[in-house]
Amino acid sequence: MFRSKPYPIGLFLPLVLLGWAFSPSDALGQKAKETFVFAPPTVSLAADHSVLNTCAGDTSASLVNLNAKAVSPSGNPIRYNWSTSAGRLEGTGAAVTWDLAGVRPGYYKAFLAINSGGADEACEAFSSIAVFVKCPPPPPPVCPNVSISCPDRVGLNQPVTFTSSLSGGTGNVTPRFTWAVSAGRIIEGQGTGTIKVDTTGLAGQTLSATLSMGGYSVDCAASCLISFPAPITCKKFDEFGEIARNDEKARLDNYAIELQNDPTSKAYVIVYPGQGSRSGQVQAQKSRIVDYLVNSRGFDAGRIVTMVGPPRSYMATDLWVVPQGAPPPTP
Repeated sequence: MFRSKPYPIGLFLPLVLLGWAFSPSDALGQKAKETFVFAPPTVSLAADHSVLNTCAGDTSASLVNLNAKAVSPSGNPIRYNWSTSAGRLEGTGAAVTWDLAGVRPGYYKAFLAINSGGADEACEAFSSIAVFVKCPPPPPPVCPNVSISCPDRVGLNQPVTFTSSLSGGTGNVTPRFTWAVSAGRIIEGQGTGTIKVDTTGLAGQTLSATLSMGGYSVDCAASCLISFPAPITCKKFDEFGEIARNDEKARLDNYAIELQNDPTSKAYVIVYPGQGSRSGQVQAQKSRIVDYLVNSRGFDAGRIVTMVGPPRSYMATDLWVVPQGAPPPTP
């Protein structure tokens, strides 16, 4: 008979039990592994001005308000670290003021770094924002309203006065007065707002006074024009010697018509005695002319002036018309 061969079961049993103990099995109640996901902080920036109009010395328009919007998903506190490429920052935290007074025109940046944890870069976030600084040109100068007061009445060969007045225009300007005249000459006031001009010899001419206002970068000028009346002078209407009575009357008729054309004028009758004139002949000539003008032509005797001139080679009579204001003739 065959006998069964014995096996050393006791030798392998510890190894089987050891392998079972170290085999992963849910039956032994071992817990599954847990996974942790980290979310970094975020930040964005906003400025109340992207363009800043400011010039050197202008501090009222040099401020920019910066506001940061930072989020820490982990809920950790946030630390803010601001810096700029120019200017000066005022304040801390999420809102600061950026002072750009005195910087030259150009682009400038403000930078922000936030941290919501330790030194790990995953706890940091960065952002920046740019502002353009420009210095606008000054406004163009504005001329004041310049007016010149001309004299209401002018007299021949009498000085005239021109007076200026200013209103409005660019402020903080010290005006400089420069006058020019087209005729005559300035005798007082050059460099001031009022001048006096000598008008000798300007009868029948015009005079323009022009004022140029210095101190402005544009031409600010005004002018005033006045006219002088032509000189009033007497004129010789007729001249004759010893002629026939009818010829004399015809000349006196024309003389009377000329005088009637200007009721304000006067008649000047000048009789020049001749070298051989008889006594009383000159007086008779004057009386005869006046009598004819008054009684035959209805002329007012108060408008007639008779004069005796120096002797000539023969007796002669001059008839003059003298407008009002004109100097009388000289025999």
